[in-house]
Amino acid sequence: MSKKALLIIPPERFNEDELVKPKEALEQAGVAVTIASTKVGAITGDYEGKAVAEKVFTDTAASDYDVISIIGGAGPNDYLWGNAELQSYILKAHEDNVLVTGICAGSVAIAQTGLLSGREATCYPIDLQKDQLQANGVTYVEKHTVAHKDIITGDGPQGAEEFGKALVNALS
Repeated sequence: MSKKALLIIPPERFNEDELVKPKEALEQAGVAVTIASTKVGAITGDYEGKAVAEKVFTDTAASDYDVISIIGGAGPNDYLWGNAELQSYILKAHEDNVLVTGICAGSVAIAQTGLLSGREATCYPIDLQKDQLQANGVTYVEKHTVAHKDIITGDGPQGAEEFGKALVNALS
């Protein structure tokens, strides 16, 4: 499979399982994975795990990828929610027929674009995130993964493996 994925993490406090499990699933399927953020370099996760952002997402063309995934954790609330550059990027990716996906707080970042309005999605099952989905016209469902043809959402660390499989299936 000669596909490419862009995994976008916040500049601090990403969830390690939500990054690693989908990344492993994609790589095992032969998908080339790039990690991006709002800055390049080493980034510390929620549990002191490390990842390296190779690119600033705005320095890449969304159309260069087959899937873009917004990774959750504690950091997206502060750095990715309401981020106009990210919202613009997600909308452009969707317009270019790139599969748009988000897990945990990443699902909220997608919902904030309006792309999920009138649809079902999932996120980490806490009121803050569920309320954000509902505020953006999205029906929250309690599932590990909700897959539409063009957008996939995942609930969090407990569903990260299933989320990764859903990404691979959608790219097949």
